[in-house]
Amino acid sequence: MIALLGRLRPSTRGTPVASPGPRMAALVADLQYEIVPVPSIEQALVDLPPNAHVSVSCSPTKGLAATFEYTDRLIGLGHRPIPHLAARMIEGPADAARIAAWLRERELTEVFVIAGDAPDPAGPYEGALSFLRDLLDADPGVSRVGVAGYPDGHATLPADVVGEQLRAKQALLAEYGVGGWISTQMCFDDTVIRSWLGSVRADGVVLPVRLGLPGVVDRTRLMTVGTRLGIGASLRYLAKNRSTVMHLLAPGGYDPTEMVAAFADDAEGLGVDAVHAFTFNAVADTRAWQESIVSPCGAAGSRR
Repeated sequence: MIALLGRLRPSTRGTPVASPGPRMAALVADLQYEIVPVPSIEQALVDLPPNAHVSVSCSPTKGLAATFEYTDRLIGLGHRPIPHLAARMIEGPADAARIAAWLRERELTEVFVIAGDAPDPAGPYEGALSFLRDLLDADPGVSRVGVAGYPDGHATLPADVVGEQLRAKQALLAEYGVGGWISTQMCFDDTVIRSWLGSVRADGVVLPVRLGLPGVVDRTRLMTVGTRLGIGASLRYLAKNRSTVMHLLAPGGYDPTEMVAAFADDAEGLGVDAVHAFTFNAVADTRAWQESIVSPCGAAGSRR
């Protein structure tokens, strides 16, 4: 916990780090920005860099309609959106077919499929796997599908079940000839992430990983928005620990620099090919941070 709090230090607000190096620059060059359909998303849209990879989350309160709306807006703005599809919000195979047609019409290349946080499924899908099969059956036209990884553990499922589901999703994507990746849920501990990576690789999971980290986010926003959205076991723990919350509400915020640096040198060997930034719509600060890492080394180019 002390190590975790050390990473929740005052943010650099885009101040360049000392000698980030080309490997660190390559890891964040094609940063994936996650934005959330809440009112602050309007400013987030303005603050995105050109031609950005943008992950559009699926809120249990806003529903899929908001995800689709902002995906369309991002297309119009010249970005590369990746809509989140929450299986527990899908009503059944016919609904999956409609979504597949929607993806085809927009010629989207990537989509992220997750079970979602809805307490009661809208249809037959308790989790992501069965919905993913129906979606692929309906030919969505995408070339890659993202699935979730849980270094901190899943909130409700035991580790063996989560591992079995991840292997099944990898096999399903291979069956349909579709590429994939794993986007990790938020975790603040690089040793936990490394241990999880070692475990899934030993289990035969070879999908590339996009490392899920908070962007440059002030502590109040990280706690209030993050806890409300239920992202990551770490935040759920912090929300229950009053003394820790008080530390987090002090001036300053989260800076992902140390976490990125911890993986930069051996990212290729670990199968980590990019960073997924949970921005909580604080896009401007995260963009400035990204540019401060990449600019000293020039154009690093995408690793994907």
